[in-house]
Amino acid sequence: MTKIDIGIDEQNREKVAHGLKRLLADSYTLYLQTHNFHWNVTGPLFRELHLMFEEHYTELAEAVDDIAERIRTLDVEAPGTYKAFAELSSIKEEDSVPAAEKMVEILTRGHEQVVKTCREVLKAAQDAEDESTMALVSDRMSVHEKTAWMLRATTK
Repeated sequence: MTKIDIGIDEQNREKVAHGLKRLLADSYTLYLQTHNFHWNVTGPLFRELHLMFEEHYTELAEAVDDIAERIRTLDVEAPGTYKAFAELSSIKEEDSVPAAEKMVEILTRGHEQVVKTCREVLKAAQDAEDESTMALVSDRMSVHEKTAWMLRATTK
């Protein structure tokens, strides 16, 4: 097998990949929460939230693939188990089925947490001069900031 030579040394690749693993875990946990809430939302906002949550989890499903593939591009194994995601994620799982308004609050906090994780990964990518990861993470951050705003606007 040939050695990877993309202009980023091994130490920096591993540091960036570790941050991306955390971003992947946060994103996958948020995906699961969003899908769970999509299935279980009830109340006067059912239709609006049911459809919104479907848009969000569909977008997240694509995002986790992009993040995992970037980790692999850096020649690091991507986590892919619930156990690994639970260990790496900053987002806590929700054990109950909360009321619709609480679902929106929980998902808002989740998206805001992903933004914070993005900011940390972005710093590592900047230090490594890893423009590809910077672009991916910057795009992800923008999506999560906008989604959090839309969720917050739902409850005003």
